Amino acid sequence: MDNRLYIKVPAISENEAFLRNVVAAFCVPLNPTVEQIDDIKTAVSEAVTNCVVHAYGKEKGDIEVEAYAKDGVIHIRVTDFGKGITDIKKAVSPYFTSAGEAERAGIGFTVMKTFMDGLEVFNNPSGGLSVNMWKNMLKEV
Repeated sequence: MDNRLYIKVPAISENEAFLRNVVAAFCVPLNPTVEQIDDIKTAVSEAVTNCVVHAYGKEKGDIEVEAYAKDGVIHIRVTDFGKGITDIKKAVSPYFTSAGEAERAGIGFTVMKTFMDGLEVFNNPSGGLSVNMWKNMLKEV
């Protein structure tokens, strides 16, 4: 059986570091470089932070993180069950933010794209948003 990771936690800022480290630990059997682990941790941090900051507003909610490895590629999905994004194409462009003046930079999706080999962002039919990311752990860094 292939190894898979599934974890569901409350969408609170304290869980951001926990989730990035859980995913990093899950990658260890792939023998990653320090740079690959740092890239993955950064991308997961951005995805989880987006859930915490944008998905639920003042409501409570959860974040699901799933991961699996296949043929040397780590696949990671971060899902929330919040309000989703009206215009994903616009939202993934650099410096776009839906948080107005309160937003720090609006570069979360850009960071994820930069540190991973692939990124897909989509609204879920039942509500919320999923971010799929992957990184080829076999390629030279």
